[in-house]
Amino acid sequence: MSAEKSTTAASPFSSRRGLNRFNDKLFTGIVWAVGILTVLFIIALLFTILQKGMPKLSLGFLYGEPSEIMEGGGIGPLLFNSFYVLIISLIISIPLGMASGIYLAEFAPANKFIAFIRICVEGLASVPSIIFGLFGIVLFVETLDLGLTILGAAVSLAFLNLPVLTRVTEEAIRAVPTEMKNASFALGSTHLQTIRRVLIPVALNGIVTGICLVAGRAFGESAVIILTGGVTSSGVMWDFNPLSPGATLAVHLWYVQSEAIVPDAQLIAEKSAAVLVFIVLLINIVFRVPLWMNARKMR
Repeated sequence: MSAEKSTTAASPFSSRRGLNRFNDKLFTGIVWAVGILTVLFIIALLFTILQKGMPKLSLGFLYGEPSEIMEGGGIGPLLFNSFYVLIISLIISIPLGMASGIYLAEFAPANKFIAFIRICVEGLASVPSIIFGLFGIVLFVETLDLGLTILGAAVSLAFLNLPVLTRVTEEAIRAVPTEMKNASFALGSTHLQTIRRVLIPVALNGIVTGICLVAGRAFGESAVIILTGGVTSSGVMWDFNPLSPGATLAVHLWYVQSEAIVPDAQLIAEKSAAVLVFIVLLINIVFRVPLWMNARKMR
């Protein structure tokens, strides 16, 4: 009789365990299905873009000058401008963003003013890029009277990327276990040595991921460049003058699709889109190299 009571009393718990097990399997299946569909969609999108443009690429297209009327123009100066603007913007934004993130994570006092600063940084990270383009117009075109230039486009892109890099660096530094920092202090390291030799190497994965995101975003950005760099280039392949017009490959892609009158505009757009996607993928691979090297050192 007692055995029957214990079996009866245990049955609700066993049925609940069975329901929880079913819900767990159902949720896992949904997550896997959504993840697989998302990956397949991204692969299909990339394949479509690359398949249309990559087979038609040639060195003449990559090194040639763009044409306004005749067909067969290239993207050489625009491709160079894209890398030039990207490099200048990263040179400005990476040190400032990392320094700001390290300060907020390690040195900033816990008061309302710093909390307000964090809210402002998070707000700037979500501001549409065209707002930074309008700021670039006011600063470089109107106030400094520089016109539409590579320098204005690069600095405006740096302003666009700075809030993201600051937040990513701060969160990556905060994610480092406190025990590792305390162990460094216990061994006699200063705060600066702890940041250089412990916090940054451990947080490098998150920091580099943030740099990959902003680099890819900067290379494919068009709104900021249109407003601060213009829609034309100097036409010279290796023009290092920062005051030259700063149209990039993304801007050229937009221009060809919307304004150009060349007969082969659709073909140029397909090839330009393939080059743009391929380079963004390549940027992500290149920035992953420090992570692989850091992982080997940490073993």
